[in-house]
Amino acid sequence: MIHKAEFLISNQDYRKCPVPNKPEYAFIGRSNVGKSSLINMITNKNKLAKTSSSPGKTQLINHFLINEQWYLVDLPGYGYAKSSKTNRLKWMKMISDYLTHRENLMCTFVLIDSRVSPQAIDVEFMNNLGSWQIPFVIVFTKRDKISQPIMDNLIKTYQETMAETWEEFPQYFITSSEKKLGGDEVLEFIKQTNTVYQKSI
Repeated sequence: MIHKAEFLISNQDYRKCPVPNKPEYAFIGRSNVGKSSLINMITNKNKLAKTSSSPGKTQLINHFLINEQWYLVDLPGYGYAKSSKTNRLKWMKMISDYLTHRENLMCTFVLIDSRVSPQAIDVEFMNNLGSWQIPFVIVFTKRDKISQPIMDNLIKTYQETMAETWEEFPQYFITSSEKKLGGDEVLEFIKQTNTVYQKSI
């Protein structure tokens, strides 16, 4: 359970992030995937991460300190069509630098909209994480918007799509910020991973 969540800093340079002395978890996904809503749900703070009806609201690496024990990082959404090519390239460098240099990063949560069939940009991003050897899990969002058969079919389709490059399907969570679904499972995963971090120091 999260008792305390506080904003620390926003920046565009991984070298200016907080001292890497605590386990860290990054949340990322395509624009408008429901990332801020998910962060607000699991921290039980409605306005911790800024939500917006327009995509591309998050433009910086945003660090939050949770229970004074671990960092939650809200990363900019990718794939926003209205963003210029220059901005997209700038974003890609900022995020890849952060992901590949942040030594206390324990896991990246890749958010996927449950209503949308597998997108090349999501699969490519997860393939990049694999090539960078960065641990990640998938979080399917907006579960309340679809039926169970559609959810089951989406997972099956993702499994088939990723089987082309992955030996096994990554661990995944199914969430709904609207219905408060899946947050406890995400937090339990973080809790268990934090124990791994403690054993490694």
